Amino acid sequence: MEFNPDTLEASAIYKLLTSSIIPRPIGWISTIDENGINNLAPFSYFNAVGDDPPNVMFSTVCGNNTNKDTLNNVLANKQFVVNMVTEALVEQMNATSQAVPSNVDEFELVGLTPIASTKIKPMRVKESPITFECEMVHHYFLENHKQGGACIVIGRIVMMHIDKSVLLDNYKINMETYKPVARLAGSNYIKIGEMFSIKRS
Repeated sequence: MEFNPDTLEASAIYKLLTSSIIPRPIGWISTIDENGINNLAPFSYFNAVGDDPPNVMFSTVCGNNTNKDTLNNVLANKQFVVNMVTEALVEQMNATSQAVPSNVDEFELVGLTPIASTKIKPMRVKESPITFECEMVHHYFLENHKQGGACIVIGRIVMMHIDKSVLLDNYKINMETYKPVARLAGSNYIKIGEMFSIKRS
């Protein structure tokens, strides 16, 4: 079957897209507002986009033409932290996806420990074994949208924090101790399963 996004309703596009492009890593983004209130929210439109220099991207929807707190904070101070999600943190990550007033600190809401970053103002999640301090270098609002669209944010990693418990020799990450979680469709997530290797030709 063929589906034309121009004539398909937004909910159908979302279901087809998020069920086809899987698994997706989760960017658990922490920011801070002008009053010093922490914000923490997960985004599954997230990935690395380069390593020279190291950059990541995440995309946030703008439902009803309204920005999420995460986006407002990043646009205001151009800083954010990516906290990687593990099996041990998945319940708290999910809890931070709920819509709460801007003056609510999600770290406090779900019982996480905020710790200071090295180069930027937003706090890091102490319980996450891998965190990246980022400075925004670019953002772009998607055009010709149906229901508010989305904004893509690209940030340069200015500091990496890797816990010794997940670090192997030669800067490799131990998947057995890291235990990352990725997003599927709907309410489904996935753990690391069977791995295999193919040498590049």
